[in-house]
Amino acid sequence: MPGPLSTAALTASEALPRLTPEAFWTQWSLAPLPLVITVWAGGLYLLGVATLRRRGDRWPVGRTVAFVGVGLGAFYVATSSGLAAYDTTLLSAHMVQHMVLSMVVPLFLALGAPVTLALRTLPARPRRWLLAVLHSRVARVLSFPPLTFGLYIISPWALYYSGWYRASLDSVFVHEMMHVHLVAVGALFFWPLVGIDPLPGRVGYPFRVLLTVLTLPFHAFLGVTIMGQTTLLGGDYYPRLAQGPMGSWLPDPYADQELAGGLLWASGDLIGLSFFAVLFVQWVRSSMAEAKREDRRLDLVEAREARERAAARDGV
Repeated sequence: MPGPLSTAALTASEALPRLTPEAFWTQWSLAPLPLVITVWAGGLYLLGVATLRRRGDRWPVGRTVAFVGVGLGAFYVATSSGLAAYDTTLLSAHMVQHMVLSMVVPLFLALGAPVTLALRTLPARPRRWLLAVLHSRVARVLSFPPLTFGLYIISPWALYYSGWYRASLDSVFVHEMMHVHLVAVGALFFWPLVGIDPLPGRVGYPFRVLLTVLTLPFHAFLGVTIMGQTTLLGGDYYPRLAQGPMGSWLPDPYADQELAGGLLWASGDLIGLSFFAVLFVQWVRSSMAEAKREDRRLDLVEAREARERAAARDGV
């Protein structure tokens, strides 16, 4: 016989109203782990920016906005807002949360260049520690592009087609660790591709674009698979929720699962194309900067040759 629903699930089923835009803004919670991560990461980043400014150095405002405003902001919204309140009630809500944590958050955290900021502001000894970590064998292995690509592709299949997803519905701890895992795997894959930081595993722009494009069919295939399967993710969890107080407004679990698969398919393609756009802009800027450096080098060579010719004429 199936066991009883978790205490968290029963509490949610008794308290949550129908999901509406109003409910999204009113069902916020102070989840301890996301709050601690957001406050500490944002505080340390802003402290680094303030340290640079006290020294008279510049730090692009766009990087601060990307890391603190969008990256950490999206992380906190996904894990503490009304979206998080419904992520164990509606598979479709969870799927939106999944895509935000695994793609949107890693992209903007990477664009914030926190490692570069740390290297510019840390005291000498912590800076040496950070450099030792960046040049360690573990860092090189964890940033090896084929490995990170495999982890990024296999991770959602392992989540939804093993006991892990059901465990995340029944355990608050497993649920929180799933959130951290989604961000970590996304960061391992995308950070060396679109980030500005001096990380190991960085490859040329053509290969970066190829890896990003290769993620698109995998998201689509997983989304279509979820849409078309005849068994429910989470087993009897969602049907039993529908038998409780929320049964009056909960959608049919199969219909919600089909919607979740469609959201995974569509949002994966949309966000993946956004990654592609970021990479393309970075590629163009890198090419322009390289062209300027080459122009300066040729100007210096031409000037040196002109001086040598002039010296030769004077010698004659």
